[in-house]
Amino acid sequence: MNVHIGLNVTDLEKSIEFYSQVFDVSPVKVESDYAKFLLNDPGLNFTLNLKDEVSGNQVGHFGFQVEDAQEVLKHKDRLEKIGFFAREEMDVTCCYATQDKFWVTDPDGNEWEFFYTKSDAESIKVVESDCCAPKTLTEITASSSCCLI
Repeated sequence: MNVHIGLNVTDLEKSIEFYSQVFDVSPVKVESDYAKFLLNDPGLNFTLNLKDEVSGNQVGHFGFQVEDAQEVLKHKDRLEKIGFFAREEMDVTCCYATQDKFWVTDPDGNEWEFFYTKSDAESIKVVESDCCAPKTLTEITASSSCCLI
């Protein structure tokens, strides 16, 4: 497994410069509103998500990137069996990738995703995806999930 952290930032260029220096690697993907770093040690998929404003909690979401779709379903089944509600999103385009995933929420409202990236995508979202669907201002304020618009 790789740990995944999606961090909301207000200045993508400065954030890329900072994290490139901190991690001592360049991002593997950069878009106008998104950057992605992949670290091997520790296993970390770290993304920067540009927002107009960031206040309070600056974390968009946390997650675990797994090897294949079967592993996504294995973790979903495991967590549901012990009482977690898992919001499933299969074959969605989100964060410039096509993914199979599910989400669980911790007691403080922090969202965690278990996901498998099937392929890169040219856009950050597909409107039909819960993950990246356009949100109202109230929904944006109340939620910290992936790819908020």
